[in-house]
Amino acid sequence: MSHADPTRPAPVLRLADVTRVHGRGAAEVHALRGIDLAVHPGEFVAVMGPSGSGKSTLLTLAGGLDQPSDGEVLVEGVPLGGLSRGKLADLRRRSIGYVFQDYNLIPALTAAENIALPRELDGVSGRRARREALAALEELGIGELADRFPDDMSGGQQQRVAIARALIGERRLVLADEPTGALDSATGDAVLGVLRARCDAGAAAMMVTHEASHASWADRIIHLRDGAVASESPGYRSATCPAAVHRPNSAGEVTR
Repeated sequence: MSHADPTRPAPVLRLADVTRVHGRGAAEVHALRGIDLAVHPGEFVAVMGPSGSGKSTLLTLAGGLDQPSDGEVLVEGVPLGGLSRGKLADLRRRSIGYVFQDYNLIPALTAAENIALPRELDGVSGRRARREALAALEELGIGELADRFPDDMSGGQQQRVAIARALIGERRLVLADEPTGALDSATGDAVLGVLRARCDAGAAAMMVTHEASHASWADRIIHLRDGAVASESPGYRSATCPAAVHRPNSAGEVTR
């Protein structure tokens, strides 16, 4: 259970006693039970748990892709349940970067066009949106993919393009569902380093992962079981060095 700290800035993401039930009667399934948590600016939270524990459901609710059966989800203080479909789509596009397991790239668009699209929908000029897209690709180390179509990329390349799309612009909240699943260990560490740097710059991130080594990049690790928070623990950085930026390398060693 998370408790408010008056000395901390307002959370970017707040889930207040959130429950999600699928089905009815004998087919009723409690995907989430009374989840109460907050993710603050600069905080990187990892979510772990066995299959079926509610990890992906938690992300879809946090991103406004589904609605809770009970409780409330707020992003930057705005209750998602009170928004019209159009305003909810605007908020998701403007404030939330979402990394899906299946990438969700548009086949007819190049990597740069896929990444730039959310910015253009927000009214940013095509030239500026492409410039930002190219910068996001370079940040992920895949600048050479700018004019390549998804069908001409490997799964790992598509995953990094999807991550670049989630990070473009001033996204205050990044939600990632197994973002390194299609990547080798070195590339996965590089991606986690980018997510960590975004949080260090003031964004908030919540990542679902089944890898303890990946969760170690986070400030806090939430363990789900049967749809409820079973426990919370500090991430590697918070547990070992709260006053300094230490990060584990690919061998699990601490670096400054």
